[in-house]
Amino acid sequence: MRSNLRKPWLKSHDALLVAFIGLLAVSLIACSRNPAAKKQKFFKKGDSFFQKGRYPEAAIEYQNALQLDPRFAAAHYALAQCYLKVGSWQRAYAELMRTLDITPDDTKAQLDLASLLVAGGRAAEGHDRAETVLKTDPQNVQAQIILSNSDAGLGNFPKAIDEAQKAIEMDPNRANSYVNLALLQVKSQNAAGAEQNFQHALSLDSKSIPTILAFGEFYQSQKRWGDAEKEFRTAIATAPDDAMSRAALAKLYLQEGQADKAEQVLRDAKAALHDNSAGYRMLGEFYVGQGWADKAAAEFASLHAEHPNDVVVSKAYAQILISQKHVDEAAKLVDAILKSNRLDTDAHVLRGQILISQGKASDAVQNLEGTVKAAPENAAAHYQLGVAYADVQNLGQAQAQWLEAARLRPHYPDPERALATTALALRNATLLADSSQQLIEIEPKSPEGYLLHASAFLLNNDLAGAESDVKKAMEVAPQAPAPYARMGDLLLARKQLDQAAKMYAQALALEPSAADALSGLVNIDLLRNQPAQALHRVQEQMTRVPENGQLYFLLGQVELRNKDNAAAEQAFQKAVDLDKNNIGAILMLGELLSSRRASGQAQAVYERSIASNPRDVRLYIALAGLYEQRGDWQKAEELYQKALAVQPDNPLASNNLAFLMLQHGGNVNVAVSLAETGRRGLPKLPNAADTLGWAYYHQGTYNAAIDMFQEAIKGSPKNPTYHYHLGLAYQKVGNIPQARKQLETALQLGADYADANEIVDLLAQLPK
Repeated sequence: MRSNLRKPWLKSHDALLVAFIGLLAVSLIACSRNPAAKKQKFFKKGDSFFQKGRYPEAAIEYQNALQLDPRFAAAHYALAQCYLKVGSWQRAYAELMRTLDITPDDTKAQLDLASLLVAGGRAAEGHDRAETVLKTDPQNVQAQIILSNSDAGLGNFPKAIDEAQKAIEMDPNRANSYVNLALLQVKSQNAAGAEQNFQHALSLDSKSIPTILAFGEFYQSQKRWGDAEKEFRTAIATAPDDAMSRAALAKLYLQEGQADKAEQVLRDAKAALHDNSAGYRMLGEFYVGQGWADKAAAEFASLHAEHPNDVVVSKAYAQILISQKHVDEAAKLVDAILKSNRLDTDAHVLRGQILISQGKASDAVQNLEGTVKAAPENAAAHYQLGVAYADVQNLGQAQAQWLEAARLRPHYPDPERALATTALALRNATLLADSSQQLIEIEPKSPEGYLLHASAFLLNNDLAGAESDVKKAMEVAPQAPAPYARMGDLLLARKQLDQAAKMYAQALALEPSAADALSGLVNIDLLRNQPAQALHRVQEQMTRVPENGQLYFLLGQVELRNKDNAAAEQAFQKAVDLDKNNIGAILMLGELLSSRRASGQAQAVYERSIASNPRDVRLYIALAGLYEQRGDWQKAEELYQKALAVQPDNPLASNNLAFLMLQHGGNVNVAVSLAETGRRGLPKLPNAADTLGWAYYHQGTYNAAIDMFQEAIKGSPKNPTYHYHLGLAYQKVGNIPQARKQLETALQLGADYADANEIVDLLAQLPK
C-alpha cells in the first residue's frame, strides 16, 4: 500500500537530480527569453535542413533568425546560399549585399557575389570585386578564376584563357581550375584542348561529380551521345544519391528524342532518392516540362500525399491545380503554406493567381502589389501583377510590370509572351516585333515566338516576312499544327486556295480538333461557292471530335451562310452549352434570338453569360444594344457605363454611350471625351466619325464637326443620317447651299427616314 506521508528527507543523488532539473528549467526559460540564444537555435536548425538539401525549409529558419537580429551576417550569408541552391538569383544577390554591408571583409561573400554578377551578365562588376580580393590575397585561386570568367563575359576570350592558366599556375593540383579552362576552350571552339583538360581534371579528382557532369555535357554538346551517356552513368555510380547526375542523363535522352528512356531514368531516381526532395520531384517536373498535364497532376498529388510537409512539392502541386482550374483545392494548399510561413513570397504569388482565376482581379492587384513591395526582386510576382492589371484593363501598368519581370529574369518567357500577345491585340507592330524576338531567343525550339513575329510582319502588310517566320516555326516544330494553319492563312490571303487547303489539311491531320484549320478549309469552300461542301466538312469533323464547342460554333456560322437560321441558332446554343465561355457563340446566339424578336431569351442569354464572364465588355455592349432597340436608353447607358468600368478605353462602349448622352441631354463635354476615345479606337468606322462630329456639333465646334461628318460620308456615302448631320453643321456656319444639298441628299437616300419630316421642315425654312 502506497504511503500518503511526505518523506522528510531525500537521498543525496535525488537531491542532485532535483537541483539539476531546476537548473535546466531555469536555463530553458532563460534561453526562451534570450534573443541571442533563440536566433542561434533557428540558425542551427537551418543548417540541419541545408545539409539535408531541404533549402526552402532552411531558408525559413534563417529568416526566423534574422527577424530576431537583422544584422546577423552569418544568417544573411546562409540564406544567400539557400537562394543560390534553388536558383533565386535576385534574392541571393540581395542577401550577399546585406552580408557585405555588415561584414565588408567577408571574402566568401565577396567571391560568391562576384560569381553571381558574372553569371548575371554584369561581368565588369564581377571583375572589380574579384580584383578587390586579389589585392589582399594575390594567391586566391577562386578570385583568379572569377577574373577569368569575367573577361570571358566581356568577350575577351584570349585574356580569359590567360587568366585561367594563371589560376592553374597558382595551384597545379586543383581540378576545378582545369575544368574552368576547358569550359573556356569549348566556347573558343577548341574542342581538343577542352577534352584534354577535362581528362586532366579527372586524373586529379576522379570522383568529382561536377567535373564528371561537365565532361559529359561537353560530349553532349559535341553530339557524342555514347561518350556523354558513359560519363553520366559514371557520375550516378560514383554518387548514387546525387540528383543532378540522373537529371543530366534524362536530359541527354530527351535531346536524343528518347522521352521514354528519360522517364524511366527519373522513375529510378524517385525510387533511389526517396528522401531527397530534389530527387523525388524530378519525375513530376519532367511531366510538367513535357506538357503532360494529367501525368504531372497525378504525380504531384501522389508526392504531396507522401511528403505533406515538403513546401516545394506543395507549391508545385498548387500551381498545377491552378492551371487545371481546381482553384479551391489549390487555395487550401496555399493557405496551409502561408499559415506556417506568412512571409513566403511564392505562396503569395500563388494566392494572386488563385484570385485572378476566381475573377477577383482587383483583390489580386491588392495582394500582388503588397507582394512586389515586400519582394521587389521577384520576377514571378511582377508577371502575375501584370496579369491582374490586364484583367482590370490597366494595360499601361500591366506592360510596366511585364517589362520589369523580363528585366529581373531575362530568360523568363511568360512576360515576353504577355507583352507580345497584348501588342498583337493593340496592333502595336513595333512592340510585337520586339517582344516576339525576345521570346524566340528564350525559346528557340518553340513555334510560338516565330508565329507572333510573323504577326508583326502582317501588321505591316509584309507577307514575305511573315512567311519566312512561319516556315521557321514549321521547321522547329514539325509536329505542331499551328504553323501549318498560319501558312494556310497566308496562302489564303494570296488567293492560293489549293495550296492553302493542303496546309489546313496538314494541321488537321496533326490535331483533329484544330478549329482554326477547319475554319480555313470552310472559308475556302465558301469562297468557291460550295456551302454544302463546307457543311459536310464540319459535320464529318464532328464525328471525329464530338461534343466540341468550337466545332458547333463553326457549324452555326456555316448554317448562317446557308441561310438556315434555325439550324444556326441550334448550333450556337449547343456551342454555349458545351462552353459557357465561348463568347463568339454567345453573341451570335443573342443576335439570332433578337432578330426573330425573342429579345427576352436574348436578354437571358446575355445576363447568364455576364454572370459567368463578368469582365468581358462585349456582353455588356450587346445587352445594351438590346435595350436600345427597346427604347430603354437609361438601361442601355447603365450597361455601357458598366462596360467602361471594366475597360475604360473601350472604343465601342465609349462611342455608343456618347451618342446616347447627346441624344438625351447628357453632359456635352463628357460626351465629347467619350466620342474622342471611340474615334481613336475605331479610326476607320464611319459611325465613330459621325458620333464625334455630332459631339462637336453640340459643343458648338461646327467646323470640326463638318470635318468628322465628311469623314463618315467617305466611309458610308449612302447613310442618310451622316448627310443630315452634315447639312445641320453647314447651316450653323452659314453655308446654305451646302446645307440644302446635304439635306436633300438625306431625303433621297432615305424616303422612310425617321427624321424625314424634320428635314422637310428645315429645308422650307432655309433661305432660297
